[in-house]
Amino acid sequence: MNKNIASAVAERTALPIKGVAAVIELLDEGATVPFISRYRKERTGSLDEVSIRSIETALKQVRDLEGRREFIIGAIESVQAMTPAIRQRLIEASSMTELEDVYAPFKPKKRTRATIAREKGLEPLAKRIMSGHLPPSSDDEIAGAMDIIAEWASESSRLRNITRNVFNRSASLLCTVAKGKEEEIASSSLAQYADFSQSVRRMQSHQYLALRRAEREGLVKVRYSLGEAADNLDDSLCRAFVPRQASGECREIIEEAVEDASKRLLKPSVENEISASLKENADKVAIDIFSANLRQLLLTSPLKGKRVLAIDPGYRTGCKVVALDAQGNLLDEGVIYPTPPKNDIEGAKRILERLIKKHHLEVVSLGNGTASRETERFLKSASIVEPSKIFIVSEDGASVYSASELARKEFPDKDVTVRGAVSIGRRLIDPLAELVKIDPKSIGVGQYQHDVDQTALRNALDYTVMSCVNSVGVDVNTASERLLSYVSGIGPALAANIVAYRAANGDFKSRRDLKKVPRLGDKAFELCAGFLRVPGGKEPLDNTGIHPESYGIVDRMARSLNVKPADLPANDSLLNRLDLRALADAGVGGIETMTDIVKELRKPGRDPRTDDNSGAFVPEIDDFSQLSVGRTLPGVVNNITAFGAFVDLGIKENGLIHISRLGRRVNAVTEILSLGQRVEVKVIDIDSARKRISLELLSSAK
Repeated sequence: MNKNIASAVAERTALPIKGVAAVIELLDEGATVPFISRYRKERTGSLDEVSIRSIETALKQVRDLEGRREFIIGAIESVQAMTPAIRQRLIEASSMTELEDVYAPFKPKKRTRATIAREKGLEPLAKRIMSGHLPPSSDDEIAGAMDIIAEWASESSRLRNITRNVFNRSASLLCTVAKGKEEEIASSSLAQYADFSQSVRRMQSHQYLALRRAEREGLVKVRYSLGEAADNLDDSLCRAFVPRQASGECREIIEEAVEDASKRLLKPSVENEISASLKENADKVAIDIFSANLRQLLLTSPLKGKRVLAIDPGYRTGCKVVALDAQGNLLDEGVIYPTPPKNDIEGAKRILERLIKKHHLEVVSLGNGTASRETERFLKSASIVEPSKIFIVSEDGASVYSASELARKEFPDKDVTVRGAVSIGRRLIDPLAELVKIDPKSIGVGQYQHDVDQTALRNALDYTVMSCVNSVGVDVNTASERLLSYVSGIGPALAANIVAYRAANGDFKSRRDLKKVPRLGDKAFELCAGFLRVPGGKEPLDNTGIHPESYGIVDRMARSLNVKPADLPANDSLLNRLDLRALADAGVGGIETMTDIVKELRKPGRDPRTDDNSGAFVPEIDDFSQLSVGRTLPGVVNNITAFGAFVDLGIKENGLIHISRLGRRVNAVTEILSLGQRVEVKVIDIDSARKRISLELLSSAK
């Protein structure tokens, strides 16, 4: 491994070089972030998953930079323009911007005004003007020479840096309504950007993404303004570029060329750079928030051991209802019409009572879509189940799943309404197992997800899903193909092979049986085995997060206490007697690994998701008309964005706690609130026309 690469990554991440180098080696060997963070702690110095992920990200950036550096060096050498000074600048460049500045004069260009002037043989004239000598020349010749000088100015690293610095200090983005779009923007969600200005330095991520959307939709025009700094910029550029020996007419020509370069080349180029930087930063904030929301949603506590009545509410077409056992298997289905236009309350009550009695259903999972509140009122007034047993579940993405190829494979003889209702029920039983079947962008917990870089978003969300799946662990005998595909070292192809082998040969009896799966070799087994569970198998440790490579350590732990390995799980009295330091000194294993093993043995087969399920949220209101300024209400946080948190109050419309009421730091919202958190809020403003509710946070409970 290149030591310079490791040093550069360590510098970017502010992490110890030894640990960084170890992580890079493991990544290059094909290891995954979850595997490294969990099973290679001694090698990395116990770096956590966040640190290892940051190393993985920084490593790609550094290698991309090195690849670009090598290309530029080769390109300049190919035109025989390399000098020791240029090479040194390229070697010392620590960013893409610095590299591109050095490369700018040598980069192949399209046909420009300066190119045309050179074709006319005017470059010698331009050089003489720069040296302070102006031979007799026509106006056209001088104009051509000025085009060449302007291009030289635009390629100057010094002038580009001066322009960047002025823009970063003084530039603002000004937004004006496009002609004829006044009424359209006034009635849109982007109305606040009709007459908007903000300095580049203070631009918030959500503001910039909203501006870009408004501009893309043709509602506004956006431009940069330097204000009073514009004139000072041109003066600074001229002072930095005009040679001392140039005076009189030569100085005037060069200054005019620099001003032309500033207006025509430098400013537009720097504006593009700043726009790209603002977009990149805005994307990162939005993607980070989306990922954090998704993680919280995926790690929602499952409602284990309960048989579920799942309801997908509706009006004209009725409410689709399904009965599911505790594993999420479909037992029965039906349709009820307790909402308008039929209002068949008694008929709906009879059907539900029959399903509940026949299948011993214990809780209700009710989708939060159309007619949800009316259906909830019916359930409570009919006294079919206790209100505390009614759970409102997000429907976001259920329709996407129900129409997917995966859903058709699971329920080939059922229509989309049944599949959607099953998904709603399974989200209560095991949110993680069900939500991994859906494109994360369809789950509805982000902001501007269609405006950010789609590749970066997909990579971040896929990583988040993988991280959550591996932190929980997967039952290899019940997991879907999609869930298995996110396990470390497996992927879609091996997941399909595992499911096919399971279907042909029955349940896996041990982790070792995984090696019988076609194409699942030693490396894949090493990466996945610790994250796969085999409940009730021949080896009790197969139902823990202890990796098979460490079973020998467990055996030596047991022998140190004169007991059998099977005596250790869930036996605190024995585990408390273990002397890990003495075992480490004896070469049994590393302290970090043995500490993790003991943790797993204390609660074998545990689910790291909290077992505390706080019950159903019982709202105090069920209609927008019941709101009033000053009223306090209970609610549940159901989405977090860079500009605030949305709160479910029990009605169709969500309320917003704006970031200005939480703190203006970028991460203020995520520091204070989390998805699914119970809160008490006060209504501070109501916009009845646009059905918007402004809230103030009074208290919250983790």
